Amino acid sequence: MAALRIWGERSGARCRHDERGSGTVLAAGMVVLLMAVAAAILVVGGYLVAADHARGAADLVAISAAAKVAQRGDGCRTAAEIAQSNGVVLARCIVRGDSLDFVVSVTVRQPVRLRLPLLPDTVPATSHAGRLGVIPEG
Repeated sequence: MAALRIWGERSGARCRHDERGSGTVLAAGMVVLLMAVAAAILVVGGYLVAADHARGAADLVAISAAAKVAQRGDGCRTAAEIAQSNGVVLARCIVRGDSLDFVVSVTVRQPVRLRLPLLPDTVPATSHAGRLGVIPEG
């Protein structure tokens, strides 16, 4: 009688498992993992870019407002205009002091374009500008 060959049987020893297709599953898992890492990098990068833009805009807004206060103008109105033209939202503007010694403190919020549902949708930044302790020449 002829011996019947059973699938997976080799030279008298049986294979423990049929491993056909396991490489495809492994490759698919690696692709999914790579896509998740790339998405995380994009989200973190978006927050870093937004934070950098918010800090630069806050500095510009504070300096512009301080320059307007030094000219005896409304620094907070100028801060709002400069913030809007730079794509940030002015969250807070405080002018302390008098016409000689003053500090303008501003807080702006930069919207984040690419974000996850549980993360904040804006990034805040605060900056201060002004002049203190100016000694008159002469």
